[in-house]
Parts: sequence; C-alpha cells; structure tokens
Amino acid sequence: MTRKQATIAVHSGLNDDEQYGCVVPPIYLSSTYNFLDFKQPRMHDYSRRSNPTRDAVQRVLAELEGGAGAILTNTGMSAIHLVTMVFLKPGDLLVAPHDCYGGSYRLFESMNKRGAWRVKFVDQGNYVELEAALAEHPKLVLLESPSNPLLRVVDIAVICNAARNAGAVSVVDNTFLSPVLQNPLALGADLVIHSCTKYLNGHSDVVAGAVIAKDPDLVKELMWWANNIGVTGAAFDSYLLLRGLRTLAPRMATAQYNALAIVEYLQQQPLVKKLYHPSLPENVGHEYVARQQRGFGAMLSFELNGDEMLLRSFLKALQFFTLAESLGGVESLISHTATMTHAGMSEEARAAAGISETLLRISVGIEDHKDLIADLDNAFRTASRD
Repeated sequence: MTRKQATIAVHSGLNDDEQYGCVVPPIYLSSTYNFLDFKQPRMHDYSRRSNPTRDAVQRVLAELEGGAGAILTNTGMSAIHLVTMVFLKPGDLLVAPHDCYGGSYRLFESMNKRGAWRVKFVDQGNYVELEAALAEHPKLVLLESPSNPLLRVVDIAVICNAARNAGAVSVVDNTFLSPVLQNPLALGADLVIHSCTKYLNGHSDVVAGAVIAKDPDLVKELMWWANNIGVTGAAFDSYLLLRGLRTLAPRMATAQYNALAIVEYLQQQPLVKKLYHPSLPENVGHEYVARQQRGFGAMLSFELNGDEMLLRSFLKALQFFTLAESLGGVESLISHTATMTHAGMSEEARAAAGISETLLRISVGIEDHKDLIADLDNAFRTASRD
C-alpha cells in the first residue's frame, strides 16, 4: 500500500457527518427514505439500491484499488456471481484457474451443468493451455494471484492483455493480498473482486464482497444489477468494514512479518513434505512477484509428510491456530483444504489442481510470531510421538 493509500484507509469516511460533526460516520439503518414531493426522490430512496453508509465504504474501496467505483455485496460469492451474471449469457465461455477457491469452482461447475454458461478450468501459468482457451473467444477471464490454496502467482498484466485481445473482460480476485500489496486495475485488469470478509474487514465478524471496476459505465451496470437481484451489502456490515479498513495496513504488515518467520521455520521441519509461499524461489510464479506485488502476503500452505492419523494428531495439538475456514482475520487459522475450503471440488479436480489430501492452509494472524512458531513446533513434536 502506498503512503497515500494508507492515509485513505485510516481516514475512510471520517469527518463526513455535517449534522453533528461525528468523526466516525454514523450507521444509517433506515430501509427507506421519504420523498421530497411527488416524483421528487432524494439521493437515497430504498436501501437495497443505495445507502449512505454503504456509499462511504464503496468510495473508499474504489480509491484503494484505483477504480471508478465499487459495489459492496452481501458475500464474496455474490460478488463473483454478480460479475458472471452481468457478463455471461447462455453459450458464453468463462476461463477460470484450475486451482481456484473451492466455492468459486463449485459455482462455476454448477452453473455450467445448468447450461447458464460454459466454463473451462485451465492452468493459467501454462501459456500454451491458456492460449488454447483464449482462442475459444471467452467473454470473461477470472484470475487468482496468488491462487487459493497453492499460492501460485501468474503474470496479471500479460494475461489481462491477452484476454482483452481475445475480446474478454478480465477480473482478478485480489482477496489474498488486498490493495495493500497489489492493485490489479493498474496492471490491466477490468475488474477486481474481493471477499471483504477476509483482510479488508480483518476481524472475522462480517461477511461481504466487493466488485471494483475501472470503467464508470461498468460500475453503473454492475450497480444496476446488484440492486436488481438484491445482493447489495447491509448498512451495519458497511460500518464494520469501514472500521476494519482503518487498520488494514498495519494488520497486513504484522501478519506478513509473522508469515515470513513461519515459512523460515517450516523449511527446517522434516514433517513438512512441501511448502507453498510466494517468497520461495521454487514457488510457481515467484518470478512475477516483484513485478506486480508489494510483498508476499500472509497466506501459506504445506503438505504434511504423513497419513490422516498424523494429520489429526497435529491439528488436535494446536492451541494458537484455530481449525476453521476463512482467512484474513487478526487470529491465525488453519484449514484442511480437501475437507473444508475445497470440499466442493471433486477428488479428481483437486488432484488435477495439485491439491493433496494432506495439504493444510494457514492464514497467519497478528499474534507474536514466536508464540505461533512454538505452537507449531509443539504440534509437530506431539504428532511425531503419537
């Protein structure tokens, strides 16, 4: 995050209250607003369409990502669904990563089976495979970089340019890095999506999503459809998200520092078969990190060198890492990919993406890194004894 972005985040929505001068903007919980007169609506008429608190957080999200506008939705998945329904019609093709988030994979595969549109899952780091998919003239190309859960990095600028030449709209899921560490619109993407549930809110108490667009006309179309199908975010969630954004930069800095310390520890751990993190030279796409990211992020994954019994023992021994889905909160979380975040993918699809049955994903929080490493060390020692 640039210094200006950090200042924008801290001052998000502050001092906007002209009535009482509240430093922190109030929550506008009203569902409806009176008309000035017959055929004379105010700026807001119904909160599904627009709400003052939601407007405030949408302005901040657009500024942080360098977009013309943002649409706050009620979940991260509804943000993805909104984009697909706006840009895809029956027969249209979506090109998506073969190793994308399990919820995205489930949505795309189920809509494909219903005939809503078509999807092709490809290894976007394999340019031969990607070019073959783009030759089919897709309407939408989705990127995840780094990917969930294998932290693979792809060249956003190159892929977005190739998508544009193929006549497709490009959308980048920037949930793992947030605007602190990456701005896909500046790299050529048409749209950016976020699960605001994660780093943007940062406190595991809001479920929300966002779509940010570079083109003002796309913002208007997405906003119209969000109101039309009723996926806009709630006022109280908007207020909590504004609160979370104010600490985004320091939270990310601490979590990333902790993650690097844990990666260094895990590299020496014999019960770790394979480690995934963008800082590692052997990580897929490591060569693109310096070009498009301002850091490595606080997500990491590793394959445990053992069977299910060892895995169960390891997880049970953890005290500071909570076994739970989601990510990006102040607390450290660990999840078993195959049975949790990516359970919606078939076993064959997970195998094709390289997601093993012993893969564990960690969202590193802001606790003291020495405590986190000690917790992992104790769990490894306990699992090796059992």
